[in-house]
Amino acid sequence: MVTALGFLRRTAAVATAALLLTAGVGVTSAEAQESARVVGIRAITDRMSEIDVYSPALGRTVTNTVLRPTGGPAPTYYLLNGVQGGVDGVSWRNSSSYARFFADKQVNVVTPLGGQFSNYTDWDHPDPVIGQPRWETYLVHELPPVIDAALGTTGRNAIGGVSMSAGPAITLAARFPGRYAAAASYSGCPVASGPLGTAQITAVTVSGGANAFNMWGPPGDPRWAAHDPMVLAGNLAGTAIHLASASGVPGPIDRVPPEFLVPVAVGGGTVEAASDLCTATFAQRLTDLGIAHRYDRYPTGAHTWNLFDRELADSWATIGPALGA
Repeated sequence: MVTALGFLRRTAAVATAALLLTAGVGVTSAEAQESARVVGIRAITDRMSEIDVYSPALGRTVTNTVLRPTGGPAPTYYLLNGVQGGVDGVSWRNSSSYARFFADKQVNVVTPLGGQFSNYTDWDHPDPVIGQPRWETYLVHELPPVIDAALGTTGRNAIGGVSMSAGPAITLAARFPGRYAAAASYSGCPVASGPLGTAQITAVTVSGGANAFNMWGPPGDPRWAAHDPMVLAGNLAGTAIHLASASGVPGPIDRVPPEFLVPVAVGGGTVEAASDLCTATFAQRLTDLGIAHRYDRYPTGAHTWNLFDRELADSWATIGPALGA
C-alpha cells in the first residue's frame, strides 16, 4: 500500500517532470524558473496535505490546502477562503467541517491560503497596504496546471467562495466561460459594480486598510463592469451555478449559544443581510436571462460557519454532478 507521504513524494516528482515537459523546447532556464511550480509538499493527514506553489504572478510562494479522495483520478473543486484569506486562522480547514463532508466524495478540494481583502482579482495599481496582487492570474492560469500535474486529476474543475470570495468565484467563472463546470457563491455578493457592488467591494477593501481605487480604478471605470457577474451573466450559460444566502437573523442553523446571539446578530447578521440582498439581485438577473441556476435562500442564518457548512453540503447537488464526482 502506498503511504500518504510516499504518494506526495511521488506526485511531487511527477509534477516537476510534467512542468519541465510543458515548458517546451528552447525555453531558457530563466524563463523556466518563472513558471508556476511546486516547491514543497507536506502531509497533514492521510487525505490532507499542503502544497506550496511558487507564483510568478504574485511573486511569492502560496500554500494550498488540498483534500484528496481515496480513489483514482478525480476532478478538482477550488474552494476559496473568506475576507482574510485564511491567514488569520479562520478558514475552511480550521473553522468548518468540510474535511468530514468531503471524506466520501471523489473530488480534490484545493484552497489557497492568502488573498486577504483582495477580492481575488488582478489589481491594476500598487496599493501601499496589500501591494499589487494578481490572484486572478494565479487561480485561473497558474495553479490548475500545477495541481493537475501533481495530483493526476481529470482536468475538470469547479470553483466556489464564501463571504468575500463568493462573488469573485462567480466572476472568474463568468470571465472565463467554459473554464469551470460549476461555480458556487456561499453568503457573498455576486455584484461588482453600480451602487450595490461598489459599496460592498469598497467596504471589503477598506476593512483591510486598502484602497479600492487601486484595484480597478475609481468607481464607474469600465473595469468595474468588466468584473461584474451582473454584466457578464450571459457568459454563465452552460455552467452549473449554485447561490446561497440567509436572512441575517440568527437561528437554529447557526447553533449560536444564547449569550452570543446579540453580537452575532449585529455583526454577522448585518453582513449576511447584505449578502442576501446581493445574492437575490444576482439570482433575479440569471432568471431574467433564462440561465439555469439553483438558489438556496435560508430563512435564518447570520454569516456563521455552521451556516456555511450547510450551504456547502446543499450545494453538492449542483456541484457534484457537474464535476462527475
